[in-house]
Amino acid sequence: MTGWVRIAVLALLWGSGFLWIKLALTGLSPVHLTLVRCALGALTLLAMAFATGQRLPRDRRTWGRLVVAALFCNAVPFALFGIGERTVDSGVAGVMNATTPLWSLLIGVVLGTDRRLGPARLLGLALGFAGVLVIFAPWQQAGLLSGGALALLGAGLSYAIAFAYMARKLPPDGAPLALSAAQLMTATALTAVALPVAGAAPHLNLTAVVAVTILGVFGTGITFYLNYRILTDEGPTAAATVGYLLPVVSVALGALVLGEPLTPRIVGGMVIVLAAVGLTRWPAQAKVAASSPGGLAAPK
Repeated sequence: MTGWVRIAVLALLWGSGFLWIKLALTGLSPVHLTLVRCALGALTLLAMAFATGQRLPRDRRTWGRLVVAALFCNAVPFALFGIGERTVDSGVAGVMNATTPLWSLLIGVVLGTDRRLGPARLLGLALGFAGVLVIFAPWQQAGLLSGGALALLGAGLSYAIAFAYMARKLPPDGAPLALSAAQLMTATALTAVALPVAGAAPHLNLTAVVAVTILGVFGTGITFYLNYRILTDEGPTAAATVGYLLPVVSVALGALVLGEPLTPRIVGGMVIVLAAVGLTRWPAQAKVAASSPGGLAAPK
């Protein structure tokens, strides 16, 4: 499989994740969806890890750090995307996912860990959140303050917190598949703890079962492997390209498959957000891309 084919397949699998979430919600609550998704992703990555001779971490310190990573990179954002997509279109959810780099930059500025806030990055930060305003148009309705919109923005923020933590505390140490499998195992356990507040019991149907299976195996497990291969074989710049394709894929699939409205406002907001992300990455494109989790942000 050539590099560009891998990029196209990864963009399709990750970008379609928002469609599968929407379909899985026809029979599963956000918590049940998160539990099954994490479990299937963990099983997929465990099989790949053992096939390549990678083993799960054994020291307590790593497992302790995995709890934090799994919480903010998997359990919380996966559930928040499920909550958000109950009321917000899947295409819009994909665009909101693209705000993660903006949150990352904002966190870096607040904490003082990112001091390269030049004019281009500052413009990108302001432009990005302006794009969010365009999409939700709060001057027309209370869309930006709705529970669904806030959940989607919270998911992007959660990813950004996870990425900052993982870059410092969870280097792959030559076993990225095993480490990510362990992270998803931990996320599965954390989500299981939340089952008592999951709400109504699942009302399974064929659509929900197929959707959550594809989301867990392909959208969570296989995507990590493809992203890892692209980073290894093609470099971080090629891997970063996928991030710009995800919102386009999610918006297109939402319109084609679910009949979601493809209004000029949504398209315009998406273009603004993607342009903003490009501006924030400008000074250190490779470094920023390399520090993005090999991991399991997805549906990043």
